[in-house]
Amino acid sequence: MPEGDTIFRTARNVGRALTGRPVIGFRTTFPLIMRFNDDTPLIGQTVDRVEARGKWLLIYFSGGGILTSHLLMNGRWHIYRHGERWQAPRIHMRIVIENSEYQAVGFRVPVARMHTEQTLVRDLHVARPEIDLLSEEFDAGAALSRLLGRAQQALGEALLDQSVLAGVGNVFKSEICFVRGLHPFCAVGSLSREQAAATIACAQKLLKANVLEDSGDLIVTFRGQQRRTTNASDPGASLWVYGRAGEPCRRCGEAIRRRIQGADARVTFWCPQCQPMPDGSDIDG
Repeated sequence: MPEGDTIFRTARNVGRALTGRPVIGFRTTFPLIMRFNDDTPLIGQTVDRVEARGKWLLIYFSGGGILTSHLLMNGRWHIYRHGERWQAPRIHMRIVIENSEYQAVGFRVPVARMHTEQTLVRDLHVARPEIDLLSEEFDAGAALSRLLGRAQQALGEALLDQSVLAGVGNVFKSEICFVRGLHPFCAVGSLSREQAAATIACAQKLLKANVLEDSGDLIVTFRGQQRRTTNASDPGASLWVYGRAGEPCRRCGEAIRRRIQGADARVTFWCPQCQPMPDGSDIDG
């Protein structure tokens, strides 16, 4: 599922294929984006840069337009050379950007719109760079204040709030809580300032570890990369708790628990032994 690390790697790959090259073809199934293209044709423009902001992908065109897309659960961006067979059905194509060498194809992209610099600033859904854990502009101090301001909220829910920390998704939520030894259902207000700051630092560390450069300058079609939060070399032991309900904890052997959390009914995993509730209570899995 696309989280901040996935979008970062996708932006890096799409950027390598598109940046600095004139657009020679553009197609989309989004009516409002097509209307923008009718008024300000993208063909002939150059892609200036591609940026990731939390779970949003931003493609900047030389004419001032900015294509923003959110992949939600099933969206994907692939890169192909001309003549290369697409690895997804054409019926799922939502956006195609072509230059003389490559095609960037957005499959099953559920949310996309065109912006200018002015309208992007007003879009409260697209994270600002200082909120994005993977941005060089990330402000840890401001993030700490935002997190502590969610005192009554469960930690797991607060970590998923993209206005608090942009980039954390459901997998990292559970993994961050485990690494820090914090129960995902504990109230943020039960954490000390030091614990909250360490949680943010952990979130940043885990996401950054999953975007380390591993392909040089190669441009590849992105079809997924196994996410890793442990130091185990075994691919089957890449995560601490996520997706492991009923299996033994990798640290203490206790059975991992699973429970739906929050208004969006997102699944959460934790070890009751390694992540006790601050008040000593227990939550059934």
